[in-house]
Amino acid sequence: MKIELVVCDLAGTTIKDNQDVHKALQRAMAKFGIKISLDEANEVMGLPKPIAIRDLLEGKINHHEITEDFINTIHEEFVTEMIWFYENDQQFSEKEGVSATFEKLKQNGIRVVVDTGFDRKITNAILRRTGWLGNGLIDASVTSDEVINGRPYPDLIYKAMKLTGITNVEHVAKIGDTRSDLLEGNSAGCGLVIGVTSGAFPVEKLQQEKHSYLIGQFPELVQILGLT
Repeated sequence: MKIELVVCDLAGTTIKDNQDVHKALQRAMAKFGIKISLDEANEVMGLPKPIAIRDLLEGKINHHEITEDFINTIHEEFVTEMIWFYENDQQFSEKEGVSATFEKLKQNGIRVVVDTGFDRKITNAILRRTGWLGNGLIDASVTSDEVINGRPYPDLIYKAMKLTGITNVEHVAKIGDTRSDLLEGNSAGCGLVIGVTSGAFPVEKLQQEKHSYLIGQFPELVQILGLT
């Protein structure tokens, strides 16, 4: 199978994440009197964050209180938290071997797009810090607020294909560390759907979804694709 495009997630897949997203979501909701555990936050990782917030609010407050305005207000606080983190935290870094893997993909003529449950503001903060775009290591990025439906729907992948001129979804590999990443790849019909087990979801949860491979670290993709 010829892979022409790799679509990969950010936090937990290509960016180190010590439950930093979970903690930011927890802090953002706490500012409005909503207490969530890190385990509860983990269950919604990978989803567009406004949808994640809505899911977390269910059962915490009365249904009629879960309004779009309230969700947006919490989301704005979350965005502020995450932008500060990605711009300033000294522990921020890509996961080991990611840039080298991107370079290997590009050397073999494979296009690379990052997709995410974050919005554009947070994603731009990450990309400024990594320098991937400026260094030509990725071709584009797609964020959840730029499509009608985020994960687990296929919209992000279809937009990535459009941006890179790829027409056959069977020539696309989707890689991510959450169940919603795998569901996204499967719903799109990607030729390869690969789970990363060193992120938000352990092997046991990723195994519950259809997948082509489960890998411990992102650079294992090179061997899967048979690149030299």
